[in-house]
Formats: sequence, C-alpha cells, structure tokens
Amino acid sequence: MRILLLPVALLLAGFSFVPPHHDLAAGAPVFVPEDFFLGRTVGKGEIRGAFSGRTAVDEQGVGRVDGDGTLVLDQHVQRAGHPPEQRQWRIRKTGPGRYAGTLTDARGPVTAEVNGNCLHLRYTIAKGGLAADQYLYLQTGGRVAINRMTVRRFGLTFATVDETIRRVS
Repeated sequence: MRILLLPVALLLAGFSFVPPHHDLAAGAPVFVPEDFFLGRTVGKGEIRGAFSGRTAVDEQGVGRVDGDGTLVLDQHVQRAGHPPEQRQWRIRKTGPGRYAGTLTDARGPVTAEVNGNCLHLRYTIAKGGLAADQYLYLQTGGRVAINRMTVRRFGLTFATVDETIRRVS
C-alpha cells in the first residue's frame, strides 16, 4: 500500500511549496498580486553576482488589472552602472493560489503560486537561459513586500537579489 501512495504523495507535493525563508514566511497577510501591484510601486535593493560583485538596483512600477483579470505591471529598472531597462509582467490567475503569465525578459512562461504571505515566481531569463526563483513576502500592513531571488544554471547560483518593494499609491 505504501508503494501505491508514494507516487500520489509525490504528485501532490508538486502542487504546493513551502517558502524557504522561514523568517519571512507567514500565513497572513495573504499575498494577492493583483492587489499589491495595483497602482505605483517602488523597489530598492541589491544584486549580488557570483562574478560581478554587488550592484544597487532601483525599480519603479505601475500596475493595472485588465478587464479579463490579467495583472499588467510595467517596470522601469535601473541597475547601477547600466542603462535603464523597461519590462512588462502579465500575470493571470489560473486557479486558487495559482498564476501564469509572461515577462518581457523571460524565455517561455512565468508560473507563480501563493502560500500565505509568499508569492513564488518561476521563469527562465531570456539572456543566458538562467532559471529564476523569486519569493516575495508580503509584510504586515500589506504595503511592503520583501523580494528574495536566486538565479541559477545547472544548479549553481549565479546571482541573488535582496529587495524591498513598497506600494506608493
């Protein structure tokens, strides 16, 4: 009987995640991306590259929800020493706590799921084909999210991002 239950348990395990940053994870407030990113947001943080050291990053975003429920987030990203970049997220709810969408600088789809205050985004970065795992933790009060991102290839970490994102409208 245990042998029969193992594949079912493994299958079910693929449908939920446990946020890895235990000091930031909580059951509440529940992260609702289409609420948090509606209007203006600003982010300030740091990228730590395996080969490039530390780089400051600032982001400004403007989000809206289209008539079909798709969250559209336009971002202006400024990394110290680099030209500014524009990118757009398009994320739509596909089921309870599940989202799918696109990102202009991603190769293929973006998938996301919510567990309590944590929004977990997964995608492949178009430049270099690196795998991005992004965990955003909504803080008490619902106006601040902590972003922890890891960029990997072949299981090796190439960069991490630590950022604070604030709603300003």
